[in-house]
Amino acid sequence: MLPYWEAREKVVATISAQAARPAVETVPLEASLGRVLAEDVSADRDYPPFDRSTRDGFALRAADLGQIPATLKLLGEVKAGEAFAGRVGAGECVQIMTGAPVPAGADAVVMVEYTELKGGHVVIKRTVESGANVVPRGSEARAGARLLERGVRLGYPEISLLCQVGNARVLVYRRPRVAVLSTGDEVVPVDAQPGPSQIRNSNSFSLAAQITASGGEPVLLGNARDELGELERLIRRGLEEDLLVLSGGVSMGKHDLVEVVLRKLGAEFFFDAVAIRPGRPAVFAACQGKFVFGLPGNPVSTMVTFLLFVAPALALLSGAAAPPLRFLKARLAEPVKQRTELSLFLPARLEGTHSDVAVRPLAWQGSGDVVALAESDCFLVVPHNVSELSTGAWVDVLPRNG
Repeated sequence: MLPYWEAREKVVATISAQAARPAVETVPLEASLGRVLAEDVSADRDYPPFDRSTRDGFALRAADLGQIPATLKLLGEVKAGEAFAGRVGAGECVQIMTGAPVPAGADAVVMVEYTELKGGHVVIKRTVESGANVVPRGSEARAGARLLERGVRLGYPEISLLCQVGNARVLVYRRPRVAVLSTGDEVVPVDAQPGPSQIRNSNSFSLAAQITASGGEPVLLGNARDELGELERLIRRGLEEDLLVLSGGVSMGKHDLVEVVLRKLGAEFFFDAVAIRPGRPAVFAACQGKFVFGLPGNPVSTMVTFLLFVAPALALLSGAAAPPLRFLKARLAEPVKQRTELSLFLPARLEGTHSDVAVRPLAWQGSGDVVALAESDCFLVVPHNVSELSTGAWVDVLPRNG
């Protein structure tokens, strides 16, 4: 049974070594959020393309401010989107607006707050050094410089940058199609009225949400009963997609048949248990050229194991690098005790603001308690070798990510 970090590394290493690079497609810029860039993007010109003022004020020569106050002749003004036709000489200045090109001859901008307009002259009441309040041409990027690398996932800053360099259409990798299959005789459709011992199929929809948030395209296959023929038929259908994610049927019970069917279909198992709670009976395998995850059926277990193992797999299958697993640090708001040698991922909530942040574990009734998880915004991570954590201790926190 692997520690969770080794299981995650196994997923990343295996898929990195074996998965083919995904196909590419071109999408409109407005449809590119969350997609993975399939080409490098370079600057089409210098950025900024001119010496740019960062303040409203007056463009001048810093050398003219040897004695303060200094009175300079006002030549005119320049707004953003315009250019001043003349040149600033000794004892002269030009009124300038934020974002406007700095006129030739000027090397600094004095903020308007430190000036006084007197007819055709301006009294400057504060000295500045050369370059003050000016962003030099090409200081952000030179023409031809690489701005974005292939494999980056596009967020709003990257989309702004693509827009700035004129990319109205973007070459991206195709999103991986992920088959989602739940299992169990007790599972009924979400719109059904469950019997006394039945549950609605929440896992398919929570997994679909996590897949979408992770850059994949979910393909819902419904639910397979605990019957070998039906389960095999639906698993075969799932193997037609880029990735297959199952929930339920991976424990050691009499009716847990997922591994039985996968072995019949020639699967190679990389792990079938991880030393965590919830989520211990998680499976990662390859079958008929496709990767397969078998996740525990209890909803919280399903969500935790997806976050730890399936999310990095989806990043790789999307053409991106697997994101590192990063924990936040927070003070523990109340003590925690555990009686297991497994690493715990407990639903929790962050409290406080700014640097005074604490994390409070939520009361929950085990890995089927979605009510508690819906109240959480993170998981408190309790290491496998720690039996007790006291109030105020620094602990690891894993954001819930959706």
